[in-house]
Amino acid sequence: MIRMMTDKGEIHQPVNIGDVMADSSDNQWVWVDFSLPTEADIRLLSEVFHFHPLAIEDCLHFLQRPKLDYYDGYNFYVLHSLNQETLGAEEVDLFVSERFLVSFHHDPVVEIDEVWNSILVSKKVDSPAQLLYHILDKIVDMYFPAAYNIEDALNDLEDKLEERIKGDLIDQIFDMRKDLIKLRRSFQSTRELVYRMLNSERLKEVTERKVYFNDIYDHLIRLTEIVDSSREMTADMRDSYFSLNSNRMNSIMMTLTVISSIFIPLTFIVGVYGMNFDNMPELHWHYGYYGVMVIMLAIGVGMVAWFIKKGWFKS
Repeated sequence: MIRMMTDKGEIHQPVNIGDVMADSSDNQWVWVDFSLPTEADIRLLSEVFHFHPLAIEDCLHFLQRPKLDYYDGYNFYVLHSLNQETLGAEEVDLFVSERFLVSFHHDPVVEIDEVWNSILVSKKVDSPAQLLYHILDKIVDMYFPAAYNIEDALNDLEDKLEERIKGDLIDQIFDMRKDLIKLRRSFQSTRELVYRMLNSERLKEVTERKVYFNDIYDHLIRLTEIVDSSREMTADMRDSYFSLNSNRMNSIMMTLTVISSIFIPLTFIVGVYGMNFDNMPELHWHYGYYGVMVIMLAIGVGMVAWFIKKGWFKS
């Protein structure tokens, strides 16, 4: 699907894109958005806009990192929006010149739709560079909910850590670490891209609006700090989980050791008098059974008292 907008408003299909692009006298700028493009739509990138084949090739393949390429008459940006459900990166490609902005994405992108609708209402955009700012700003703003959601979930887990010493807890922690790695990859690469834009002498449109792009860069720094802090929290929670599990296991082993230690001498006595040799005079005592039971009880109580004195039962 292709849709177009100029500084005067949205252009409804059907319309010839080439005619709109050629008519530069009536329009200050043109935004052409390719969403769910067909093969015929893709051919327009070369036939109408005459974009470089390498840039078109980048549009057709997912790139692992955002980037910026310079071409004659326009600049090519690769941005990553964030899928709020999977936290995976979704590519948004932008061709930006002084007269037009062409956005290209294989799937619908919420950020693009929101910027599109906002501009239709406000009509306060005077150049493609300002469109670039709005799109990039919206993409970065949509990073925050995912980062805050993981941060809140980690805080909840940390508050209930001692109450939830279960196998599924450590699975949740590792799942969150995987999500944080995804977010950090997107945040860090976008941050590097914006840093390059701010320090490039070839991007006049960015230089003229440096204070606005600096604000985006500050947001990305904040996002990176949130992710790094959350990753440190997951590492601390993981260590605490293993420590609590270790202490719990030590307590169980201590209890079993105490029980075993008490029954060792009792088992010895029972074993000795269970041999049934003929030359064992104690076997014929009238009160021998009761005497052995009293002795065994005394040994058990004495050992428990001794363990308590040694502090074995202290947590």
